[in-house]
Amino acid sequence: MAPLALVVTGCMAIPLPSMVASRDDVTGSITPVNPISTAMDVEDWRRARGAMALALDPQGNGAPVSWDNPKSGARGVFTPVGPAKPVGERICRSFLAEVGGSLPARAIQGAACRAGGGDWSIGEVAPWTGRVG
Repeated sequence: MAPLALVVTGCMAIPLPSMVASRDDVTGSITPVNPISTAMDVEDWRRARGAMALALDPQGNGAPVSWDNPKSGARGVFTPVGPAKPVGERICRSFLAEVGGSLPARAIQGAACRAGGGDWSIGEVAPWTGRVG
């Protein structure tokens, strides 16, 4: 599928992967790969997912949501990009995510979707270059 480009402000364009990608078929005791940073531990990822859910909530204010884990020193922020949009029976929203602290610094762009009131499932992600026009 062709990438989708969203214009965030008058001078910044962010190419995003398809909003229909999904990891809904993860089952059993197999732990899904963390698409944000493979250096995160289980608690880092739990905290990051909570921040992502708040940031992407269609009823939210669209502001960035930070997270941190004082025990590991890891931290990050999720920034929603544009409004949430229906895709089939799911709601999807694009985002930027940054991690740092004790984690290798990384900025990514991606999209996540959820069905009903369930958990957000991250689709494909890509490095964010932060190009500002």
